[in-house]
Amino acid sequence: MKVSCIQFDIKFGSPKENYHIVKQKISEAMLDNPDIIVLPELWTTGYDLTRLTEIADSNGDETMKFLSEIAKEHNVYIVGGSIAKKTQSGVYNTMFAYSNKGELLGEYSKLHLFKLMDEHLYLESGETEGTFTIANIHCAGVICYDIRFPEWIRKHTTKGSEVLFVVAEWPLPRLSHWRSLLISRAIENQCYVVACNRSGQDPENVFAGHSMIIDPWGEVLVEAGEGESIIQAELDIEKVRTVRKHIPIFDDRRPDLY
Repeated sequence: MKVSCIQFDIKFGSPKENYHIVKQKISEAMLDNPDIIVLPELWTTGYDLTRLTEIADSNGDETMKFLSEIAKEHNVYIVGGSIAKKTQSGVYNTMFAYSNKGELLGEYSKLHLFKLMDEHLYLESGETEGTFTIANIHCAGVICYDIRFPEWIRKHTTKGSEVLFVVAEWPLPRLSHWRSLLISRAIENQCYVVACNRSGQDPENVFAGHSMIIDPWGEVLVEAGEGESIIQAELDIEKVRTVRKHIPIFDDRRPDLY
């Protein structure tokens, strides 16, 4: 199973321009024939939080149509990063995953809001898990700050998730945390971690890039730099199952005590 992450410089507060960019980037990524394409967090708007009520996608309708059509056109699975989804109860930071037939596989809204970037002032917190299935492979999706909560990731892997998709707008000053946390989540959950960050900057932040694909032993298979990039690696799901048998951490857990 080949997976590609599209790391790009999101145009601040400009959904129309970002749809156009992503359409071009997906066509570029398809030259390497991936089975799955992953986009970064809030790729339609960037962190233009103060204007989200104006520019967020109403019920996610435009983005869902866009991702569904592209998935069908290219016969590719898409983990659609996340977008600002406007609902009657507020705006959510929401991920959509689509099959290569254009069918919605799963939807997840960011559970942990990052107060240092004022997310809690403009976004509502999600309340559901991020599980979905791609070609009989159990997957989970999380968004940026979520990776600082290992108990949230473990909740998904104890239920069988073998690939963790992480989408983010992670800032450059905390690049070392990004790398360390992702590698740790792969090792402690014995799963693949496919992490797609953005590159570039907005009026308030410079972003780290360094999208990564990590195997269940914690080995980095491929890593981008800080600039725009499309990275790809092959996932061998049997490796997850082999590692989990070799060091049976899920069998050896003591949830009766913690």
